[in-house]
Amino acid sequence: MPVSTLPTDRTSALPTIVVVGHGMVGQRFLEALADRGLTATAGTARVVVLCEEPRAAYDRVQLTSYFAGRTPDDLSLVEPGFMRQHGFELYLGDPAESLDREARTVTARSGETFTYDTLVLATGSYPFVPPVPGKDAEGCFVYRTIEDLLAIEEYARTARTGAVVGGGLLGLEAAGALKGLGLDTHVVEFAPRLMPVQVDEGGGAALLRTIESMGLTVHTGVGTQAVTTGEDGAVNGMSLSDGSSLATDLVVFSAGVRPRDQLARDCGLAVGPRGGVIVDEECRTSDPSVFAIGECALASDGRVYGLVAPGYEMAQTAAEVIAGKEAAFTGADLSTKLKLLGVDVASFGDAHGTAEGCLDVVYADSRSGVYKKLVIGQDGTLLGGVLVGDAEQYGTLRPMTGTVLPVAPEQLVLPAGAGGPVALGPSALPDEAVICSCHNVTKGAICAHTTLPEVKKCTKAGTGCGSCVKVIGQLLPQSTDKGVCGCFPYSRSELYEIVRTLGVTSYARLLDSHGREAARGGDGCEICKPAVGSIIASLAPTLGASGYVLDGEQAALQDTNDHFLANLQRNGSYSIVPRIPGGEITPEKLIVIGEVARDFGLYTKITGGQRIDLFGARVDQLPLIWTRLVDAGFESGHAYGKSLRTVKSCVGQTWCRYGVQDSVKMAIDLELRYRGLRSPHKLKSAVSGCARECAEARGKDFGIIATASGWNLYVGGNGGATPRHADLLAQDLSDAELVRLIDRFLMFYIRTADRLERTSTWLDRIEGGLDHVRDVVVHDSLGLCDELERLMADHVAGYRDEWAETINDPERLRRFVTFVNAPDAPDPSVRFVPERDQVKPDLEILAGPVLAVRTLEGSVSR
Repeated sequence: MPVSTLPTDRTSALPTIVVVGHGMVGQRFLEALADRGLTATAGTARVVVLCEEPRAAYDRVQLTSYFAGRTPDDLSLVEPGFMRQHGFELYLGDPAESLDREARTVTARSGETFTYDTLVLATGSYPFVPPVPGKDAEGCFVYRTIEDLLAIEEYARTARTGAVVGGGLLGLEAAGALKGLGLDTHVVEFAPRLMPVQVDEGGGAALLRTIESMGLTVHTGVGTQAVTTGEDGAVNGMSLSDGSSLATDLVVFSAGVRPRDQLARDCGLAVGPRGGVIVDEECRTSDPSVFAIGECALASDGRVYGLVAPGYEMAQTAAEVIAGKEAAFTGADLSTKLKLLGVDVASFGDAHGTAEGCLDVVYADSRSGVYKKLVIGQDGTLLGGVLVGDAEQYGTLRPMTGTVLPVAPEQLVLPAGAGGPVALGPSALPDEAVICSCHNVTKGAICAHTTLPEVKKCTKAGTGCGSCVKVIGQLLPQSTDKGVCGCFPYSRSELYEIVRTLGVTSYARLLDSHGREAARGGDGCEICKPAVGSIIASLAPTLGASGYVLDGEQAALQDTNDHFLANLQRNGSYSIVPRIPGGEITPEKLIVIGEVARDFGLYTKITGGQRIDLFGARVDQLPLIWTRLVDAGFESGHAYGKSLRTVKSCVGQTWCRYGVQDSVKMAIDLELRYRGLRSPHKLKSAVSGCARECAEARGKDFGIIATASGWNLYVGGNGGATPRHADLLAQDLSDAELVRLIDRFLMFYIRTADRLERTSTWLDRIEGGLDHVRDVVVHDSLGLCDELERLMADHVAGYRDEWAETINDPERLRRFVTFVNAPDAPDPSVRFVPERDQVKPDLEILAGPVLAVRTLEGSVSR
């Protein structure tokens, strides 16, 4: 049965489009049909999709991120409800087996036959495996689908050494995956350099040095002669063409791909001499009712495109033609930018300098692993380039290909202090320059919008490989006033630096000395007061100020929840969340929570952060409840503050048979280290004991996933209203290295983020994004790391539990009354009614009585 379908009587009379294949290009074709109204729900076309894999289209470009903690569902390209919304019929695990062009039918593996009016082949490609002896032995794999990755992951559990045949894009991705699985990894490449299609000799040499420095062994200029096996039939080595041998337990073939054109061959469609279904500029095959798009097609320029961006263009072209419009695909940009094993690699245009009379402008620094080459025509036109180790300028240079550069090319490759670099802003690009090559979006189309989310939604620019996001941000309107509000002309990060540098411990003093002229001497506003209060609180140990947020002037700066160190609920009562580090709790402490909830009549609920929330406390009851909890060893969970909330964990290797590290201990250590840390917004974390990711660490501000070699650290995740998967910051860290990097990351975020800005938004906004943050906190590019670590050490040393600080100070306890003039009187509006053996707010009291309303006719209605 298809994933989604409409009743047969609604689709049987419609023209039928059958799509064979549901990869990235197939999904893009479906989106293009939907954009043009060619759907069953629109009553214009029945669309049937035959998919070979057991899952819908997913992002093959990011396939290796599975080993960094992303799940198959995370990689999906199909928005929830997309198929049903448009009435597309998707058959999973049921590929096309044969075509009958005369009858216009497609027969699937299940035996079901579909009649078509239009057929679209999007069958993609298959991995090329060299015909060497032993290629099918146990322990040999290809690297193409999620199922391939699952098989590799399982086999690697008992392996120590792995070898990848092929040093191209996917081969290096596979090598990174094997290294991440804890294997000693070799790369065997027949060509004299790595990535021979994309980079030249100099770029390959720079890439080789950097990759070898990471502990991988690279063999270039040699081929695989045979895969050898032991008596059990499993792989135990490889024989190479130079006569040497290589001991290995696992082999991954990644030696290129070939077009999947067998269906076309079997039904008599024209194919190229080296493969690929021949198509014209409209992506039609030799049969006018059959189209071919993506890696299975031999385009009209005689090329089979192995990149996703040309496939997307072909999908758009075919959809446009099927919709009755004019469109043509005559070729595509082969530019690429990616990060391989943490190394930036980019090539664009005529990267190898094949044009007659062209000149190369080259900068190489073997010590730092940086190589830059620009190919320049005799008239000064930029023809192409190669960037290895530093691809910062790719987003600007690629759209300039084919134009005369406005500055001398050497200024664009030299480092600072040696005559460069010159920052060529996007303003230098013409409106017709293609900024997003994945979706063929021009500068002009981007400039028609005002925000990055709007650009992504309306044009899809920035949703592919992501290399254009920085340039898009530079093209969008920039605010000239950076002030956090009408009281200060400075951003939050600038206010942070002012407070830290000058040792300011008073909001009033800061406003009088650095506020806008009209605001000085005033009371400030509800925007800047909590922002400055948070800054002073986060720096309190360093500044020598009181860390208690309700002392003196600080109390007036706090948000509603911080006023009473508890979360205000809709009926005026408060909720209490004691800290339960890592979600680990003893039976004795569970009993105390139960007794407190029973004695005070509180509603109890287990939270998503592995804690227990107690609802329904009056203000005057808060210190009494805290006293019971503190006496039992609990402390504030800071659920009310812009600070660390929880560090979730799975049970890890202590109990789980899949666990590879002690995730519970790490989660407890981290939560106790960062508890009470005031920040621009709330912070959440999680620690997973293996790549199965049961703690959902990739949805947290900082998440940790165990590997066989240590810990991988992810940052910038968010599971809230705008979900975002965290990005890998560093991998295979020791316990000490992990804590040190988290210290730096959190303090850099607190230092530079805007008010109420989550780490996910901050990471997308900050100039340079993840790469810049990595440079700062991992490589110490700004020389800040010692200071960031010192600030965190001050916080850890200065931490005090706010609940305990309150209940032990009679003066501080005076705040916790409902009525100042009647401190012993409870709030009469805070009432509850029973529900499911607990209580809930009595909202009828809050709404008040229902009043009679007299109508114009004189009758009374209610």
